[in-house]
Amino acid sequence: MLKEFKEFAMRGNILDMAMGIVIGAAFGKIVTSFVNDVLMPPIGLLLGEVDFTNLFINLSDTPYPSLAAAQEAGAPVIAWGMFVNNILDFIIIAFVLFLIIRQVNKMRREEEVEAEVKTKSCSYCKSEIAIDASRCPHCTSELK
Repeated sequence: MLKEFKEFAMRGNILDMAMGIVIGAAFGKIVTSFVNDVLMPPIGLLLGEVDFTNLFINLSDTPYPSLAAAQEAGAPVIAWGMFVNNILDFIIIAFVLFLIIRQVNKMRREEEVEAEVKTKSCSYCKSEIAIDASRCPHCTSELK
């Protein structure tokens, strides 16, 4: 049973998937840092020195100076600034994944085209033959 599990765990697809998850998590952290530390501060500055991570709607009667203070007190809040940051995270990650998948699909199509061009059909017996053949190996007809 241990041997079977080892074979299962060491298959290429599972290792590829595991590596993809680890790299994806690291990439997610990079994008989150990019949004929070690079992208949102200039946007907040342009909008009148607004800190998006501190934008919230307080659902209690007690006023709080910051989101952290409200959360520490256990007050019900809607942290819509963080929601905006998370939406930007998602859009950036989705766009990068779109570009990667688009490129992979393009390479696959090129490989399929290359595979298709290597053969042609004999005009007499309709067998598949090499593209540069001058005589059909199946019916021995001369090809144009």
